Amino acid sequence: MYKKLTVGVVVPARDEERNVGPVVRDLLALRGDGGARLVDDFVVCDNGSADATAERARAAGARVVREETPGYGIACLTALGALRPVHVVLFTDGDQSFVAGQCVRLLDAIAAGADFAVGSRALGRREPGALSPPQILGNRLAGFLIRAVWGRRVTDLGPYRAIRAGALRRLDMRDRAYGWTVEMQVKAIQHRLRMVEVPVDAVRRRFGVSKVGGTVRGVIGAGIGILSMIARLRWRQAREAPGGGASREDAGPGTEEG
Repeated sequence: MYKKLTVGVVVPARDEERNVGPVVRDLLALRGDGGARLVDDFVVCDNGSADATAERARAAGARVVREETPGYGIACLTALGALRPVHVVLFTDGDQSFVAGQCVRLLDAIAAGADFAVGSRALGRREPGALSPPQILGNRLAGFLIRAVWGRRVTDLGPYRAIRAGALRRLDMRDRAYGWTVEMQVKAIQHRLRMVEVPVDAVRRRFGVSKVGGTVRGVIGAGIGILSMIARLRWRQAREAPGGGASREDAGPGTEEG
């Protein structure tokens, strides 16, 4: 628990046996209210790994669910389905590309009244090689399109993010692949959630190659997924509510919500 908010962590992971253990341990080592663990529940989705990702995550203290169908979005959805009721859901990757302690910045933003806090690597420090040129270009292009269509400045589609459980439920997340992060941010704009960006640092993954920026297949898949998601959400908005997003409901954590 952190500032009277219960926190659940969701980590999608595929073939991250050398990275996922430290990610789980570092987050579980953080302390919140009264010296108790900051994280109240921790679910790793083993997204069809061919290595010991599940075993390493479980040994480090996470609960593990298995999802054979490949895809970032479906891995997140599967993990969310297993998460216990919490006030806030924290998303991160299982590749050691983020600093565990900086999740406090995201949670502080939620505790201060935000519904949704996105960790922006563009606003933080980037270790050389932490992001590939296609990742940097893709973030800039997506940010440009979001600002052009919805009038909201977005500097990063980073996976390090925290959102109130009730707000997440209202977004009705659907994407099963690479469009997951941009779907969440655009829908947050459409629903007029209180969304903020928080600087976070990006570090080079310690082992292995990025599934997104490290392969041609990943770059192409992510590009198509992100751009097509922006187009679909804009088309759906024009069809259903030409005037813009739905009015915002109170997203406060009166009771624990999963």
